[in-house]
Amino acid sequence: MKRFTSAVLAGAAMTLALSAVAEAKDKVIGVSWSNFQEERWKTDEAAMKKAIEAAGDKYISADAQSNPGKQLTDVESLISQGANALVILAQDTSAIGPAVQKAVDEGIPVIAYDRLIENKDVFYLTFDNKEVGRLQAKGVFDAKPEGNYVFIKGSSTDPNADFLFSGSMEVLKAAIDAGKIKNVGEAYTDGWLPANAQKNMEQFLTANDNKVDAVVAANDGTAGGAIAALAAQGLAGSVPVSGQDGDHAALNRIALGTQTVSVFKDARDLGKNAAEIAAQLAEGKKMADIANVTDFTTPGGNTVKSVFLTPVAITKDNLNVVIDAGWVSKDVVCQGVKAGSVKACD
Repeated sequence: MKRFTSAVLAGAAMTLALSAVAEAKDKVIGVSWSNFQEERWKTDEAAMKKAIEAAGDKYISADAQSNPGKQLTDVESLISQGANALVILAQDTSAIGPAVQKAVDEGIPVIAYDRLIENKDVFYLTFDNKEVGRLQAKGVFDAKPEGNYVFIKGSSTDPNADFLFSGSMEVLKAAIDAGKIKNVGEAYTDGWLPANAQKNMEQFLTANDNKVDAVVAANDGTAGGAIAALAAQGLAGSVPVSGQDGDHAALNRIALGTQTVSVFKDARDLGKNAAEIAAQLAEGKKMADIANVTDFTTPGGNTVKSVFLTPVAITKDNLNVVIDAGWVSKDVVCQGVKAGSVKACD
């Protein structure tokens, strides 16, 4: 009888274990995207969705279309659809607060994807944005260590804009203090829109009689806007410009010489990490037990569990890195490039 009871208990335990495994592979991961304005977000999404579905989980999503109000509704909808974990790329990191708190109150883990959300109970996954800012500034500074600098910053509703600028200032402060570099223009770019970046750049060129020697632009979209304004004045290619994201058009501009650096953040890695961390948190794993986790103190004074991935600066000298990584084809990078002018295009 004793053996029979033990066997029954063992069988029950095994059934429960198998049931837990089955449940673990049937999670719903809800993802709220701010927009798909930049090409990289589609890359992030493809990598995230692939990893979620490969794990046997379900991917559901919503596109806020750059509307903070819609994103609030989107998150509530994802919750009502049974999301076991949420990944949120915030359009407005303040406006999204109530929806995030609702999820937290209902015990649904939330990952702030790429953009910080000020909430101590939200996991933060991104690339090291201060390091991105350092790499942007260094790329431009190496090309132009003196002169009039313009700063085309990101959206004022995105904390990353300030992280990037802070990182850039770490690199440039000594030269600014020494009077070698002069800040002749600094502005946020509403919505990260290239058209707004172009308008900002046009205004700075006018205010300085076109005497601008370098541009630290927050991403490849804003870099494209700034370069359009420079091109209209015959200055594209003579003024170093930074960016980030490894947008295909930006990598081609680097090969052509109109953009100096793009900080490559492999969105495929970020998307895959988000999928894996969301699944672990949905299964009940504590944030503190996630691999490579670190504590990050936010501008608002919260301490949040975070994972930071490492970015890479891409210039004309190492364009082969993004080509070899399968991020972009050589034909795209080298379109219109003069033979023999760029090593990666030979």
